[in-house]
Amino acid sequence: MTIRRIMGTSGGFLPTDRWTAMVPGKTVLKMLELTGKDRPRICFVHTASGDDAAYLTRSYYAMSNQNCDVSHLQLFTQPNAPVREHLLKSDVIWVGGGSVANLLAVWRLHGVDQVMQEAYESGVILGGVSAGSICWHQGGPTDSFGPKLQVVDNALGFLPYGNAVHFDSEAQRRPLAHELIASEKFERIYATDDRVGILYENEEAVEVVLDRDPVDQASPAAYLIEKAGGQVQETKLTYGLIKN
Repeated sequence: MTIRRIMGTSGGFLPTDRWTAMVPGKTVLKMLELTGKDRPRICFVHTASGDDAAYLTRSYYAMSNQNCDVSHLQLFTQPNAPVREHLLKSDVIWVGGGSVANLLAVWRLHGVDQVMQEAYESGVILGGVSAGSICWHQGGPTDSFGPKLQVVDNALGFLPYGNAVHFDSEAQRRPLAHELIASEKFERIYATDDRVGILYENEEAVEVVLDRDPVDQASPAAYLIEKAGGQVQETKLTYGLIKN
């Protein structure tokens, strides 16, 4: 039986002491490990940043010491490869951050949304940071439209939840997430602090993964926000397996 997996994060890569150089955090390494392959194939999709060349270069460099094959799918100004063929031959697809609203529009224009659904159903491990996390959910708070956060609610919906990213570093995120639950815009929202990811298997949140080793229970975390007894309830999910 195929296990469908998504890693939704507010991280993925860590800075180094070299300017602009980064290395994969444990969320990305976990995705590679879950493929079960000696040399997995990871594909970067940086649509949300307009296929920013510097971002892509940093991503390739970050994987240079990993035992994996790296490729990318770019859509600006035209696809650099046949979309379906390129994505379906990957073991891991990592979606970078930027504008989730623009990402969704461009993906739908090129049929990437449908291919991502096919990849997900076939066992390709999907993941990403920020916009690359929200896109797999029903939607969530976004700065795609300007400095005041608004809501995107037309994401791919592979995961039947809202998603809130950068929960500990951007002040507007938590209040808006709570408001969206109070108004029943979303039934549940899963949120992540910076450098934190949630691993979903078959649409269930199963593990909180930190990019760095945890220091203590006060380390960055994930959260489940939902209504209980008519009130908005936020439950902290510390690193490790999630008890459902």
